[in-house]
Amino acid sequence: MTTPRLPRDDLAAALAARRELGPEYDDAFIESVVDRIEQTFDARMAGHPRPAPAPAYAPPPPRRTGTGGGADLALAIVSLVAAIPLSAIAVVNEGMGALCIVWFSIVAINVAHALRPRRG
Repeated sequence: MTTPRLPRDDLAAALAARRELGPEYDDAFIESVVDRIEQTFDARMAGHPRPAPAPAYAPPPPRRTGTGGGADLALAIVSLVAAIPLSAIAVVNEGMGALCIVWFSIVAINVAHALRPRRG
């Protein structure tokens, strides 16, 4: 399929006529040239669908809002408050192994809470 080309001879003749008519016909000349360019462009693009333009502003993705009522913050505060005495009890009674188990459990509970499916 061949694409139509702008008629260069026609444009050259229009430019020569513009020179003869003077600057008061500049607007009409520009309008004529733009119309011809648009016609040629439309003919070329007839077989190719134009992609949708990218939006000038893309809204940010929706924020994860948690469960509401401050449940996320409450869990974090309770975890820290409970970690202090549990850590002390674990170290005094059983040693470093028990401390690791206590902290692993606290972290696992918080991760499970953060990764659970959220409703609407």
